[in-house]
Amino acid sequence: MSKKNTAVQLFKVAEIELVYRSKIKAQDRPLVTHSFEAYEILRGTWDDNKIELLEQFKIMLLDRKNSCLGITEIASGGTDFCPIDPRLIFMTALKANASAIVLAHNHPSGNLKESKSDIELTKRVIQAGDLLGIRVLDHLIITADGYASFEDKLLMPR
Repeated sequence: MSKKNTAVQLFKVAEIELVYRSKIKAQDRPLVTHSFEAYEILRGTWDDNKIELLEQFKIMLLDRKNSCLGITEIASGGTDFCPIDPRLIFMTALKANASAIVLAHNHPSGNLKESKSDIELTKRVIQAGDLLGIRVLDHLIITADGYASFEDKLLMPR
């Protein structure tokens, strides 16, 4: 250890504290057992003024019983692309003590067809989730008029 590291300097480090507080009682959290239930909850969080304007990516956080702990926006992009950092997805999931997540993004064009990049991102996030013990249950594409589910279309890589 260098002589420059005096006792005072050793205490000049960031303190990290993990805290989780939910204002919603466990019995009051909505249960998600099907893609349509996830869609309804997620769609209620989308800004109607933006769903056909720009692409946004959100995650739904679930506990062991698949009750919804919350929803958060991970990224917002342009008209046809939204850059996603998987680290933000799992930072959020770990902070909320989530056991599972549902990925969701909108297509402003109204097209419910998944792109190659949507499929690749899903694979990468599932692999990361496997390492962390957080299940990725589905990936929804949401439009103003409906949704498509990777799980329902058997596109969730396992």
